[in-house]
Amino acid sequence: MSESYTSNDLLNAIAAASKTLSERKDEINRLNVFPVPDGDTGTNMSLTLETVVENLAKLPIGAEGAEIRKAITTGALMGARGNSGVITSQILRGLCEGSVGQKLDAAGIDAAFSSAVEVAFQAVRKPVEGTILTVLRDSAAAAKRARKKKLLPEEALSSVVEEAYASVQRTPDLLPVLKENGVVDAGGFGLAIFFDAFASALTGREGPLGDELAFARSAAPKVEIEQINDWEGSAYRYCTEFLVHSDDVDTDAAKEFLPTMGDCDLMVGMHPNFKVHVHTNRPDEVLGWFLDHGAQISEVHIHNMQLQSAARTDALAAEEAAERKPLGFVAVAAGEGNARILESLGVDVVVSGGQTMNPSTKDLLDAVGAVNADAVIILPNNKNIIMAAQSACDLSDTPCAVVPTKSVPEAFAALFGFDEGAGLEENVESMTEAYAEVRTGEVTRAIKDSKDAHDNPIKEGDVIGIADGSIEAVGSSVDDVVLSLLAAMGAEEADTLTILAGEDLSDGAFEGLVERIEGAFGELEVDAHRGDQPLYPVVMSVE
Repeated sequence: MSESYTSNDLLNAIAAASKTLSERKDEINRLNVFPVPDGDTGTNMSLTLETVVENLAKLPIGAEGAEIRKAITTGALMGARGNSGVITSQILRGLCEGSVGQKLDAAGIDAAFSSAVEVAFQAVRKPVEGTILTVLRDSAAAAKRARKKKLLPEEALSSVVEEAYASVQRTPDLLPVLKENGVVDAGGFGLAIFFDAFASALTGREGPLGDELAFARSAAPKVEIEQINDWEGSAYRYCTEFLVHSDDVDTDAAKEFLPTMGDCDLMVGMHPNFKVHVHTNRPDEVLGWFLDHGAQISEVHIHNMQLQSAARTDALAAEEAAERKPLGFVAVAAGEGNARILESLGVDVVVSGGQTMNPSTKDLLDAVGAVNADAVIILPNNKNIIMAAQSACDLSDTPCAVVPTKSVPEAFAALFGFDEGAGLEENVESMTEAYAEVRTGEVTRAIKDSKDAHDNPIKEGDVIGIADGSIEAVGSSVDDVVLSLLAAMGAEEADTLTILAGEDLSDGAFEGLVERIEGAFGELEVDAHRGDQPLYPVVMSVE
């Protein structure tokens, strides 16, 4: 395809869409409602796309048309996982085949999606309405309407994405098990996310077209999964998938054979490479048939779905059994050490983030939804995250409030002010008071020339010490700056110092620093931990 977009634009859009799908795979996985898990839809789709991207990355610079299409179809076929991954691979194959000789205009988009429908539906022996195939077909219908209206490429892609999301919302009306559990189809949702992210990256559109909050809410109910204990005669035990390599295997005979061995059977691809997927009680016989017919096999994956189902049921039961708390906590922090400390102090969900990597409102809203509590307090731990935290509270169905901490040490102090017997508003007040007397210090390196709070020069690469947002110390070594910063923070009059080592500060260097602090401030009680935060070798607080 070509219009105003280059091949490199298309490759980057595919990579961006794959990344988005990977980031949201857990959200997609939570929609799975079927008794036999057969893996997780979001995980399987994202792994399939990741293999595509890996294959594309191997192409020489300047690769065009046929090379790109082959890399996509081969990568999707080889990386396909589970039913959803195999079907996704066929959607991609159809899109590639339909784009041959086409421009990236409304007519070309229509041709590509029409081909995708044809190829994907041929791959599934018994298509089911209300699934990923329905969403694909509806998306293709939108592409055809866009062609008739002679829309611009950006408008045509937006029409496809909008219809994909609309189709996902209709899936519960087509598949009763979805309506019973109050969710939309996972595979269809994953496909809509992929289309949306691809179109956004390609056209430069900001943000997703889908109503993310609506989908997030539809994923919220806890799905009740009935454990199937009587497997004999009622279901097949093993999810079996593998690659077949043969120049002359009889595909018609193979497709007649597979249904005799189980269900959910798929054989996709073309000579010499095929992907086979089937649920069966005799994976050995399935593999043996292909070997007996002269094929070579590789990448064999056999999953015991009975054990998968039991594990999933146990996990859901444990989640349901977890005691619901009157008040829970979400905190933002960077570094495994900081996360562990926060969790030990009672934080239910730690969202990874901080300076240079601020979580979104949706990230925080999802975290609030994951807390098993009647009300939730968010500790943003960075001034740039406070507004997003407040927005998440405004959108949350769960009563929610922000204690506006600007650092992890402030969060520690706030959590010590928590009163189990008090309500949300009372705790917001008491926790805010608890950290009010805390002074926070941060040590990092300057990324450009500047001046400190006293108009002294700072050179790029200097070690700088920041006390509550004000640059109060500058030097060439972390240790010297820490000691200067403590003096500026009034450590000689404080009772306690909490100090957190960053990921780039070794244990030996940290121990030496603590010894110097104890020697310089003999009356100060030092509470030292590894925070493992990036960019800041030392974060500390005095009170």
